[in-house]
Amino acid sequence: MTSPASPSAPLRVGLVGYGLAGSVFHAPLIAASPDLVLDTVTTGNPERAAQARAEHPGVRVAASAEELLARADELDLVVVASPNKTHVPVATAALEAGLPVVVDKPLAATAAEARALAALADERGLLLSVFQNRRWDNDFRTIRALLADGSLGEVQRFESRFERWRPQPKGGWRESGAPEEIGGLLYDLGSHVVDQALVLFGPAVRVYAESDVRRPGAEADDDTFIAITHANGVHSHLWVSATTAQLGPRFRVLGRKAGYVKYGLDPQEAALREGLRPEPGTAWGEEPEELWGRLGAGESPLTGGGAPVETLPGDYPAFYAAVAAALRGTGPNPVTAHEAAAALDVLEAARKSAREGGAVAL
Repeated sequence: MTSPASPSAPLRVGLVGYGLAGSVFHAPLIAASPDLVLDTVTTGNPERAAQARAEHPGVRVAASAEELLARADELDLVVVASPNKTHVPVATAALEAGLPVVVDKPLAATAAEARALAALADERGLLLSVFQNRRWDNDFRTIRALLADGSLGEVQRFESRFERWRPQPKGGWRESGAPEEIGGLLYDLGSHVVDQALVLFGPAVRVYAESDVRRPGAEADDDTFIAITHANGVHSHLWVSATTAQLGPRFRVLGRKAGYVKYGLDPQEAALREGLRPEPGTAWGEEPEELWGRLGAGESPLTGGGAPVETLPGDYPAFYAAVAAALRGTGPNPVTAHEAAAALDVLEAARKSAREGGAVAL
C-alpha cells in the first residue's frame, strides 16, 4: 500500500463485489465519504460492471479480486462485499498484499477462521474491520442512549426481531443449503441481532436456539430463535425470520424502571435501495414522529402506554468515517475482527443447539 498524495487526500478504495451489498450499501457510503474515493469495483458480471460505471462515473472495473490486488500499491483499502464463501480467501489475499480490509458480515463461517484472519491482520499491522452497519441503526442508537442515561434501569430482558414476510424463497446463494455458501438467516440477519446484543450487554455464557426450514422448496434456515444468557445476567431473545405473517416489535427492552418498545425498521436501507444518498447538510436516517418508540411501564404502547421517545437519526456513514479515521491513526477500529469472532461463537453455538437440542455453554 502506498500513502495518498497528501494526508488530506481521500483514501483509495477497491470494492470486491457489486451485488446487493456492494451496490446498495458499500459503494454509496464510500462515495459519500469525503475521506474516501471509490477507485475500483470488482465484478465479472458485464451488467453489474455497466451499472457501476453508470452509478460512479470514472470508477475503474476489475474482473476479479486477483486483478484488483495486482494494483495493491495504488490502493489504500479493500472492501470485501462478495458472497460469504469468498470473505476469508479474499480478505486473506488482501492482507497478504499489504492492504487494510473491511469485510461485510459474516466475517467468516467459523470463529476460528475469524480469529486466524485477526491474527494475520495483527501480524501485518493492518486494519481488519467488519461491516456491522446496524450498530448505526436509528433505533439501536436510541436504545444505547436510553441505557446510558438510566431511563430503563437495570435491564432484565432484551428482545430483538428482524422479521420478514417472504413466503416464497427467492433462491440464490443466500438461501442455499450448501454448507460452503454460508447461507440461511442465522448467519445473515442473525449476524446483526447477535452483534447488537453483545454490544449492548457483553459476553454470552449460554446459548439456546430453535432453527427451522419452513417454506416449501427452501434449503436453508428461514425461521430461527436464539436465546442468549449474558455474563451479566441479562437474557437476550432474538428472532430472525422470513415466514412472519404479522411482524412483532423490532425491539422490546425491559428494565426494572421501564420498558422501551419500537416497531418498524431503520429507514436507511430503504433509502439506499431507492437511490437516495447521504449528502452533507441534508437529513439522513430520520423518521417521522408517528414511528417513534415508547418508554413506560404497566401498559402496552399499542393502547397508549408510555411516552414517545424521539428516535435518534440512523448514521451508516459513521462506519466509513470511523474506518477512515482508524486508517489515518486518529480513531479506533469501529468493529474489530475479535468482536466478529465472539458473535460467530454464538452463531456456531446456536447452530449446534438447534441441531442437537438443549443449551450450549460458552
